[in-house]
Amino acid sequence: MSRPKRLSSHNYLGIARYFLTFCTFERIQALADPDVAARTLEQFRRTAAIEQFAIRAYCLMPDHVHLLVEGLSARSDLKRFAKMAKQRSGGVHRRRCGVKLWQEGYFDRVLRDGDDPAALARYILDNPIEAGLPNYPNVGSDH
Repeated sequence: MSRPKRLSSHNYLGIARYFLTFCTFERIQALADPDVAARTLEQFRRTAAIEQFAIRAYCLMPDHVHLLVEGLSARSDLKRFAKMAKQRSGGVHRRRCGVKLWQEGYFDRVLRDGDDPAALARYILDNPIEAGLPNYPNVGSDH
C-alpha cells in the first residue's frame, strides 16, 4: 500500500487536533489480544507524552486503531508523533511476537474550527458497538 498523502496546505505542527487511523499489517487481528493491545496503548501514551500530544479518545479494534489527538505546544509535530507511536509499538510487538504490526502509512483528518471533537470522540468510542463488539475493552479517553 502506498502512503496516504498529507494535506499540502497544512504543516502538521503546533496546537491542532487530528483524527488518525492506523491499520495492522495485512489487517491481521493482532490487537484482539489484550496483551498486544495494552502494550500498544502504553507505547502510544508514552509517545504522546514525549511528543507533547494529548490522546483525547482511542479505540484499538482487532485490526486497526482510531485516535483523536491534540498537539499541546508549538513544537507538537503530528507526523513525528504518528511515526514514533507506530515505530515504538511495532518494535515492541516484533520483539515479543516476531512479526510486523503495522501497515505502511496512516490516515489522518485535520480537525477544523467547525468540526465537533466531541462527536468524533463519540464515533471512536462507539466504533466497537457499530462493529458488533458491544463489550470491547480497548476504548477510552485520556484527559
